[in-house]
Amino acid sequence: MKFSVVVTVFNKAEFISDTLKSVLAQTHKDFELIVINDGSTDNSEEEILKLKDPRIRYFFQENKGAGAARNAGIEKANHDFIAFLDGDDYWHPFFLNEIKSSIKKFPKEFVFATAMEKQIGNRIFPEKYSIDFKTSPIVKVNYFEASNLFSALSSSSFVVHKEVFAKVGNYDSSIKSGQDTDLYVRIGLNYDIVFSKKICAKQIVREKNSLFRRSRNLKDKADFEAYEVYEKDNPKLKKFLDLNRYALALLAKMNNDIEGFQRNYKKIDLQNLSFKQRFLLKRSSFFLKRMMALKNSLEKKGWRIGTFKK
Repeated sequence: MKFSVVVTVFNKAEFISDTLKSVLAQTHKDFELIVINDGSTDNSEEEILKLKDPRIRYFFQENKGAGAARNAGIEKANHDFIAFLDGDDYWHPFFLNEIKSSIKKFPKEFVFATAMEKQIGNRIFPEKYSIDFKTSPIVKVNYFEASNLFSALSSSSFVVHKEVFAKVGNYDSSIKSGQDTDLYVRIGLNYDIVFSKKICAKQIVREKNSLFRRSRNLKDKADFEAYEVYEKDNPKLKKFLDLNRYALALLAKMNNDIEGFQRNYKKIDLQNLSFKQRFLLKRSSFFLKRMMALKNSLEKKGWRIGTFKK
């Protein structure tokens, strides 16, 4: 079984070598490694070129954003199954082998993923998923239902058959932040997900790329308006979108964006939120900012605080 592994890089010189080495160290050896340098201005290219392996295919392009970089990798892929890994994340050596096992178990499916963990400081935390593994460690799930706690698909832990992109389209490169989730919604509307509970990937949260350092501009985020037409007949999608609207509403309130808050809040069925989430939606911008600052401070010290989660 052959894979095309797409790694996208933008100014990750400190980390890209370890990321690529984690791919090259896979116990399943039959893959090509497509590295898309999305206009890095640091020494990323130098670090990439130090690695000598015939499976590496390296490409440089002007900076166009993460979505466009992943699309470039998709277009260059030679094999049917395409895996993704961000330029500062990490695979355990058995990631591709676990995906291979999942494909063999569900040969008629098209989308596969594994559990992942998150490293904050010196502490490592497994992500939590709303998935029942009582019957098997590898199960077929509905994406929206499986993602109430943490997304069952992640840019560093999922593999898709290239036919998926032919049906649902590629990443929307016009979205600056949230293009991943936008794609996952389109996938979830058309495909089930085969998910393994085995932790095979690691996201390392660094001060330079952690969530609280990313864009806080609501205009940069995916708004999911294109999928509202499907909500009425798809309660699992409705709840998934409401949880995302909740996050956008909090972001708007912290930025004193009253219009943005109301636009998202009025679409939410509050029954889809937990008591804590409903409580936070009623708090002031000052309160939310203080809570977020405390959360960020503790996480930088290695403590994981789920203030804004279920």
